[in-house]
Amino acid sequence: MKFIYDLSIYVYNWLIVLAKLGGNKKAAFISEGRKATFSKIESFRSSYKDPIALFHCASLGEFEQARPVIEAWKKQYPEYKIAVSFYSPSGYEVRKNYAQADLIVYLPADTKKEAQAFIHDLSPAIVFIVKYEFWLNLLDAIADKKIPLFLISGVFRKKLLFFRTGGGFMRKRLHAFSHFFLQDRNSGELLTSIGFKNWSVSGDTRFDRVQQTARAAKQLTEIETFKQQKPLLVIGSGWQADMNVLIPFINAFDQELKIIFAPHEIHSKEIEEVTKQLTKKSILYSGFNKEQAADADILVIDNIGMLSSIYAYADYAYVGGAFGSGLHNILEPAVFGSPIFFGPKIKKFPEAAWLIKLGYAKSITSTETFTKEFNTIYESITLQNSIRSGLKSTMLQACGATDHIMNTLSKDSTLNFNTPTR
Repeated sequence: MKFIYDLSIYVYNWLIVLAKLGGNKKAAFISEGRKATFSKIESFRSSYKDPIALFHCASLGEFEQARPVIEAWKKQYPEYKIAVSFYSPSGYEVRKNYAQADLIVYLPADTKKEAQAFIHDLSPAIVFIVKYEFWLNLLDAIADKKIPLFLISGVFRKKLLFFRTGGGFMRKRLHAFSHFFLQDRNSGELLTSIGFKNWSVSGDTRFDRVQQTARAAKQLTEIETFKQQKPLLVIGSGWQADMNVLIPFINAFDQELKIIFAPHEIHSKEIEEVTKQLTKKSILYSGFNKEQAADADILVIDNIGMLSSIYAYADYAYVGGAFGSGLHNILEPAVFGSPIFFGPKIKKFPEAAWLIKLGYAKSITSTETFTKEFNTIYESITLQNSIRSGLKSTMLQACGATDHIMNTLSKDSTLNFNTPTR
């Protein structure tokens, strides 16, 4: 089975090369980024001999989970340098200039040779992997060097190969982990069922991160000018599939409501496709002026980096992605107490089911269901206030995963964080 895994890695690497030659931008970023990894490490290590804490994140979402731990680690262990590795361009390209990290690189292809070279050259003293990035040769290389390894905000599901017949070669690699910091007890019970007891339920570090983001939210005078103290629906990370459902509602809604649309991808062609379907007056943020903004119904955000602060102004939030491949971050608006709406594909997002159960979020399947659910909340100030206060309190109570992780690590006498493994 390991042979099949290694073969699949080689095949996938060639597919990336072919996709790059075919003009695929994501493949080009991965291919070129990986080429630079080892030279960056060599240059970095020639200047710094300090112990390194390595945080590996698949993409931007996992980085946001790692970020509170990175910053807590840096504060508690200032003698460490921080290295961050990404698999995906959507993480690396957005956070390649993150100031709290000393080195940011693409993770090399998970061949045995490259994984061993990566760990040998970087020589981290401790490694953190976020959520479920289980690259088998990377885990082997870490285990061979006897480097302390921790999973943070981990999630396991029964259908994963670890828990199925024939998954022994996967289960074997879990022995590389010193401890699993998990989001929920069910994940821990699954680990116990295959013989692992080195776990604890820390919760999800994203709750800590969104509280940090909320406290640092920027005052946006343009948004205040546009909103004019009227009810505001923020559509965050919206895809075309989301807008297909929302546009008929927007065009038909005849009560007072301002709308901000922040597309998932900032492409002028896609934005134009959406705006030409809207019958109400819309303006682009890039062309903002006070007179037009005050008179407009819809503001389209045609840049990146503002959404988390915009949510602070939302009276209602729709988060995109759940009509397609994956729901975007619903905790960002939740921390401000906004009633939240999203599409139906939420099976892999337990936080969505959790907020639905508490009555703070609604999963919708059509224009009709969105209209019904939205109107129910819109027409009841009492319900709005109840959701806002309850959701804010719930989000605050869910914090603490970072403290749990840091406290557990500081009490573990078997770990010597100050000894590099070069």
